[in-house]
Order: sequence, then structure tokens, then C-alpha cells
Amino acid sequence: MLLDSGCNQSENKPPGGKPKVALVMKSLANEFFSTMAEGARKHQAAHTADYELIVNGLKNETDLAEQVSLVEQMMARRVNAIVIGPADSKALVTVLKRAIAAGVTVVNIDNKLDADAVKQAGLTIPFVGPDNRAGARQVGEALAKRLNPGDKVAIIEGIPTAFNGQQRRLGFEEAIKAAGLNLVSVQSGYWEIDKGNNVAAALLNSYADLKGILCGNDSMALGAVAAIQAAGKTGKVLVVGFDNIPAIHPMIADGRIVASAEQHADQVAVFGIEAALKILKGAAPPADEATKLDIITTDTLGGAK
Repeated sequence: MLLDSGCNQSENKPPGGKPKVALVMKSLANEFFSTMAEGARKHQAAHTADYELIVNGLKNETDLAEQVSLVEQMMARRVNAIVIGPADSKALVTVLKRAIAAGVTVVNIDNKLDADAVKQAGLTIPFVGPDNRAGARQVGEALAKRLNPGDKVAIIEGIPTAFNGQQRRLGFEEAIKAAGLNLVSVQSGYWEIDKGNNVAAALLNSYADLKGILCGNDSMALGAVAAIQAAGKTGKVLVVGFDNIPAIHPMIADGRIVASAEQHADQVAVFGIEAALKILKGAAPPADEATKLDIITTDTLGGAK
């Protein structure tokens, strides 16, 4: 029997009172997800008669077991819908299948679940989020404009099994190839500042003539900037990121970070919640929804807020 986020509609409709919607994110230590949570809370405050909101997040981006546990806890609390940004595109499919089988509506946001894993599980789960590949390509193009063909660059990617991390790497690689840059290394910083810092420090040691580092998110970009400063190479090695968190704005303003991608985390959460509420009211699961994405540079900083 096919299970999907729109099946068992009669079970998904709360018998009385307001539906409970759980927002399950990745690390709340990352400003991107703090912004997402804030956007969701503001939306619920403006729609208090429509639904209750439970916000959850991880302490560590890579703690998949904790996120699986959060989903199980939300099932135990009998939420009507789970809006989730999975820490891993494959590892969360099994627990989400159990949630759907229990009559919980599931909407996927931010990091897309693996299409093959979802299909093999017999699920159809709508996705709401940006085109990470296109965004990363544009960010990479902003860096390429500052460099020359043949210049050495490296990529610090996110979790290798995360779809958004994979897409950002592909986008970076497309921009690098089109500009004729020399990609010397791809390593994972697992979305975290400290790990990004360690990877960047090693890259600077290994490649004395490195000219650019493309980071899969702004947390890793912060780590890269710190490593560049510690190596005395500020201004000599350029950095790009992804997410446009407030902490990098001074670095974009002074050129330490060339560009980042603003994917409007607050809106992504709201669109995911609204999709879940529509399903709970009896609508068919919507098609995947691509959300707005802007490229932030020194010239555009503040313009896409």
C-alpha cells in the first residue's frame, strides 16, 4: 500500500481543537536555523487560532540519532504534522515512514530527502526549499569574477550524505569549471565552524598558493576566515559561503567573504507549515515548491533582507 503525506486524511484531521505542528530542524547553534525557528514562531503568533507549534532542533548538526529521537518524541506527543529539515537525506526516511503510517502529515523543508530512498519506502513527501545547486553556482561565479583562470581553489562541503550539501558542491564545481579555476581539494567540514576551521587550516598548509575557498554554509566560512587570518593571509585567500547569517555581514562588508546565498530561512519554515496545514484540511499534497534565493555581496548586502 502506498503511504504518503496526504494519505489517511481522516486520521490526520484533528478530532477537535487546533492541530499540532512540529518543526524539526538541525542545529539551533547555527544562526540559519535560529532564523527559521523565529519565522515559524512569528507565523504561529499571527495564526494562534489555526494551529499549535512545537519547535525542535539539534545541538550537533551530525547527531542523526538525536533527530530520529525527536521525530519519535513528536509521534509520542501525537502531533498532527511534522515539518522537517533532515540532518541526513537517507537516515531519516525510516522514522518518517513510521510517522506517516501513524497518520502524521510530513513536509520536507531545507534539505531534500533522497528521492530513491523515499521511493523505495513507498512514500511521497512534498519538499519546500531553494535550488541549492543554482545558488551555489551563482556564489561560485561571484568568487570566480575575483580570480584568474588557473587559480587554485578548494571546496569545504557539508555532510556528504545531505542532499543540499551535494547540490551545493555540484553548483560550486560547475562555477569552477566554467571559470577555468583549478580545484585542488574537496573536503567536508560537516557544516560546523570548528571543523571548517580545521579543514581550511590544513588546506592553507598544503597549498601555499591557494586563492579561494568555497564553503557549503556560512558556519564553515566563518571557520575558514579565522584560519586565513591565523595564517596571515587575509585578503590573499577569498571565501564564499551559503545562508547569509548575520555573523558574516561584517565580513562581506570588508571583503573577507566575497558572497553568500540568502535562502530566507524564515520563509522556508512558514511555507512548509502552510503546506502541512493545507494537507490537514484535506488538500492533496502539493508539488515541490522552490523558494526564493538571493546572492549577497558587498554591493547587495542588506538589499535582500
